[in-house]
Amino acid sequence: MRTIGQLLVSSRPLSWINTAFPFGAAYLITAGRLDLAFWVGTIFFLIPYNLAMYGINDVFDYESDLRNPRKGGVEGALLDPRIHRTTLVAAGLSCLPFLVVLIALGGPLSWFVLAISMFAVVAYSAKGLRFKEKPFLDSLTSSTHFVSPAVYGLVLAGATFTPQLWLILAAFFLWGIASHAFGAVQDVIADREGGISSIATVIGARATVRFAVASYVLAGLLLLGTDWPGPLAALAAVPYAVSTAQWWSVRDEDAESANRGWKRFLWLNFLAGALVTILLIVWVLGR
Repeated sequence: MRTIGQLLVSSRPLSWINTAFPFGAAYLITAGRLDLAFWVGTIFFLIPYNLAMYGINDVFDYESDLRNPRKGGVEGALLDPRIHRTTLVAAGLSCLPFLVVLIALGGPLSWFVLAISMFAVVAYSAKGLRFKEKPFLDSLTSSTHFVSPAVYGLVLAGATFTPQLWLILAAFFLWGIASHAFGAVQDVIADREGGISSIATVIGARATVRFAVASYVLAGLLLLGTDWPGPLAALAAVPYAVSTAQWWSVRDEDAESANRGWKRFLWLNFLAGALVTILLIVWVLGR
């Protein structure tokens, strides 16, 4: 039971919705039905996908996590080295049956998108790739973790990619970049002590915060170019930008204080998700 508990914490339950919702919403709005592909994809992106993404990260980040005071709770497990292998095996085995079914239900383009999504999950943390230690590529890869489920849902359901849809996806991608960058700020000291590079350790906490704020703002501006009620979704970017801007001038030695903003970010996700859900319902009813 203790092993199961650690695996559960490692999968970050508070973040499950951040990957399952984009897929489910994208697929349902496009296909208009709750079929096998919807349920298999939603469950996959809810739990197995997150166990793989975060479990792999917790295994290969163990040395830096030892120096990170926020590990060992909802923000990430401090995995006992004795279950590192178990974590990797559990991640692989939990994903495999879902991937087999999704491949059977899809076609070449959906396979390609799914392959990119899974490659990003592995490449971010796994030894030999470690995209998380390549500044800016780390934020790009992390954003792919959250945007690719939506893109996959759209492709699997046969969506037509209009300029409006590209604007929405670009805004979502910028949100993911900003969120990762700000999340890296709080770990500057722990990452440096653990010998891990990141966008924040390379350009500094202050510059990273300003980059994140600019990315949130740009994401909101892109949504202003979409059809109604899309522009209302731009409001969701405001609290993120305002909250992050609180650390506009943070020094590297004080970067751990940004954890307060990160905890606030976790709850902002639920508020933003509620707003987006309401707007999606309004849009569907108005079609």
